[in-house]
Formats: sequence, structure tokens, C-alpha cells
Amino acid sequence: MKYIIDLIEDVRESIGNSGEFLLSAMLLKENADDVKQLIYAGEASLNAFTIDKEQKRLLFSINSSATRVSIESLIPSLLILDMDAMMYELRMDVNSQYQNIEIIGFGKNEEEKKYILFIKI
Repeated sequence: MKYIIDLIEDVRESIGNSGEFLLSAMLLKENADDVKQLIYAGEASLNAFTIDKEQKRLLFSINSSATRVSIESLIPSLLILDMDAMMYELRMDVNSQYQNIEIIGFGKNEEEKKYILFIKI
């Protein structure tokens, strides 16, 4: 399970808060032959994020809009949160079938200027 504070720290350490990076989701699925192994199953751009104070989570979503979430639009809104909110979980709505999916890790693609959130289904 990842939290807002984990995201903030990783963004600072891995890409130096570079605002030009866009957020993407990378889907990983369990290997049928070896459940400890995860297999790449696709990637999509993140289109929106919401800070849900009732459910104590930062929810990212993928939809059909042309809007893309960038580090520049995300990080300033997270840095102004209080200390309790830093422990909100990171979650993602992929589509109507896969909602409230846990984010399991982070990554980056320097060449394409993508900051990646890993999810597992």
C-alpha cells in the first residue's frame, strides 16, 4: 500500500519534482505459471485526480478526456495538505469494472517524460 507521502518522496528523489513529467498507469497481472511474477499488461495516461477526505485517499482516474495529469499540476496541491492527509492511500479508477485499485509502486521513463504508477489486477 502506498500513501501520499510516499509519492511525494519518490517524485522528489527520482525526477527532482520535474513538472514536465506526465503521469501514467502501468497495469501488471499475475503470471498464471508463477503468481510471484508480474507481467506487463498495458499502460494508460492518467486524466484526473481527486483528494477524497471522507475515504482518506488520493484517487487517480483514467477516462476519455484529453486532459493529462502532470507532476506540475499534482505536487503543489499535495504539498499544501496537512500531516494527516499525507497518510491518505493512493488508489486508481481504471474503468467501471476496475475501481479503487491499489497503487503498488512507482517508476519513471526519462525518455518519454512519464512518471508511472503501477497497479495490479
